[in-house]
Amino acid sequence: MLRLLLLRHAKAAWPPGTLDLDRPLAKRGQDAALVMGSYLKKERLEPDLAIVSSARRTQETWERVQPILGEIEMRPDGRIYEAPVGRLLEVMREVEPGTGTLLLIGHNPGFEELAKHLIGEGDMDSILRLGQKYPTAGLAVIDFELESWGDVAQKSGRLERFVTPKTLGSDDDD
Repeated sequence: MLRLLLLRHAKAAWPPGTLDLDRPLAKRGQDAALVMGSYLKKERLEPDLAIVSSARRTQETWERVQPILGEIEMRPDGRIYEAPVGRLLEVMREVEPGTGTLLLIGHNPGFEELAKHLIGEGDMDSILRLGQKYPTAGLAVIDFELESWGDVAQKSGRLERFVTPKTLGSDDDD
């Protein structure tokens, strides 16, 4: 079985004169990233590999999550930034065999569209919430009864859960 963790970056600031790619996390985004890192650890959702967009806000999200999870291989990948579904699938399908749990940290609308593309079944409450809004620091956990990331296809996944800072008791859904 394969497990995909789709973590949207935490809330970012947009200081004047800053390019989108260089936007840092806002204070509440920093806090939300810690909340989500703690949740991943508590729920034993530790990835074998993390692939993180090259945007500053995704890198800073990872920098807050990683110490909580421990030593995990991370690869920055610029292709995730503003990526459509096809490009995100390409990144996933390149993941080597033996990687059972993959964490992607990236952006909307690509992550919401990817989740909708991959989910064929799952927890109905989570599917409905994901369809309404995929807020910053939102986490979709999608399971596949597959052996290889190269076999991931439309509607081949099961949404195991969709968690946001707000569902965990934080008021940071954006």
